Formats: sequence, C-alpha cells, structure tokens
Amino acid sequence: MEREGSSVGKSLMQTGVFYAILSYFIWGVLPIYWKQMEQVDAMGILVNRIFWSFIFSLLLVLGTRKGKALLQTLKDLQADKRQAILIITASILISLNWLLFIWAVNSGYITETSLGYYINPLISMLLGVLFLKEKLSSIQIVSFCLATLGVLILTFGHGSFPFIALGLAISFGFYGLCKKSIPLEPAIGLVIETFFALPIPLLYVIYTITTGNGGTFVHSFGTHLFLIGSGLVTILPLLLFARGIQLIPMTLMGILQYIAPTITLLLGVLMYGEPFSQLEFIAFLFIWGALALFSASNFRLDHAAKRTSSDKSMT
Repeated sequence: MEREGSSVGKSLMQTGVFYAILSYFIWGVLPIYWKQMEQVDAMGILVNRIFWSFIFSLLLVLGTRKGKALLQTLKDLQADKRQAILIITASILISLNWLLFIWAVNSGYITETSLGYYINPLISMLLGVLFLKEKLSSIQIVSFCLATLGVLILTFGHGSFPFIALGLAISFGFYGLCKKSIPLEPAIGLVIETFFALPIPLLYVIYTITTGNGGTFVHSFGTHLFLIGSGLVTILPLLLFARGIQLIPMTLMGILQYIAPTITLLLGVLMYGEPFSQLEFIAFLFIWGALALFSASNFRLDHAAKRTSSDKSMT
C-alpha cells in the first residue's frame, strides 16, 4: 500500500511538472503570437485580449457548471468592499501589465521584457517584506542586492532607466500581492478580473467612434482570428499554471518559472535580432546570480520546514 501511495504521489508530481512547464513554455513563446498583429496598435490588441478573455473564461465557468459559484463569489465581493477594491486594483494592474508587454514586444523590446520577468520574483520578495512583514534570510538579502546592481549597470551603461522591465516586474508584483489577499478559484477569478476590466474596451470603442477612427477595427480575416485567439492564449497558460501549482512544491515552481523569460530572451536575440551587448550580458549575469541564490535559499527553507514538520509528526 505504501509503495502504491508513493507511485500515485510520483505520478501527480510528474503531472504537475508537465502542466507547469507547458504554462511557462506558452508564456515564453507568446511574443511570437503578438508579433503576428504588429499592424494593430497595442491598445487595440489589449481591448480584444480583455474582451475575449472574459468571453472564453465565462464560457469555461458556465461549461463546467460553476455558474452558481461565480454568482456567490460576486455576492461575497459585494458584501466585502475591501476585497472588491483589491480585485478591481488587480484587474487594473494586470491590464497595464498586458498593455506594456504587448507594446514592448511589438516595438522591439523583447529582451527587456524578459529582464522584467527575471526581476519579478525579487520584486515580489520585496513586497512581501514591506506589506506582509515577511522576513528575509541573509542569502535573500544578498540576492536582492545583486539584482539591484544588475539594474544599475543597465541604467548607467545605457544612460536610461529600464522602465519597461521594472514596469512589468512592479505591475505583476503588485498584482500578485492583490491576488494573495483574495484567493479565488482560477477560472472564476479570471472572469471577475476581466469583467472589471471591460470598461477599458468600452471606453476605447467610444473614443474611436467619437474621434472618427472607426477604421481602427478594420482588419484582415486572419488578424481578426488572431485577436479572438488572444483570449484563448491568455486563459490557457493561467489555467495550466493554476493546476500545476496545486500538485508540486512552490520551490520547484519557483525554479521552473525562469523557463518563460529565458525563452523570451532567446527569441528576442536569436529570432528577432535584437541587440544584446556585453554590458547587458554582465547585467544579466548579476540578475541570474541573484535568482540562483534566491532559488537555493527558497529550496533550503522549504526543505528545513518539511524536516521540522516530519520530526513533529514522528513525535
């Protein structure tokens, strides 16, 4: 029986790793998808992404018979103003993150977007300290200092601040902070987030009509299909990620998350010919070193926690 239980646990772990890798792979190659719509401005892609994400996530919730749970969640949010404000804030933050990412990819800054998602875990760590009163180990403090040094090298080396990278990291970091305070079932959470973001497409449509720019919505059939598909490529990796994180330890998930920005960096340099200077390589080395220390520290803390828990259960 013990061996059977171990086999089932191993199988679930493998399934979780598969879901996690697939979600990060999709996020990593998404720049290729957005590049197919370079003729559409970033705001136009964003409004389609929000609208179709809402439609597809709503269909998913209704198709899996979670409609009652959705209505109950909305009632709970109506009664809890604090949680309602948090999810509206989360909706605004993820919309800004999407807009910045799409604009950056189609403007030739793919490598800088990858930097943003390398920095993101460290930003999340800092937010945990500032807002959740979490404690940092000495290794984590060193890792944060190394990442900061990498950003400073980029800033002074180029003479300009890496606004795109830090904008992506900070917006997604605060989005995660909001989400941590309002734990919702993934599909239901996505429906509500995109619902609160729907005023953005509505206002954009009104603006284009009143300014006589209705031609903004006139595209080829293929482009329209890509715009509709933006909803699917948004919700699919989120659902895979949500499933994967339920089956594998956070430490393993933390290591796997660097798959996405690594793929994005390689795409920017090798596929789209974006420059990657020696200075940028040095800066990335500092950030990669910071992430290696950060991951090692998380792994050690998680291992120590499991050991303590095991000792307590034995006694």
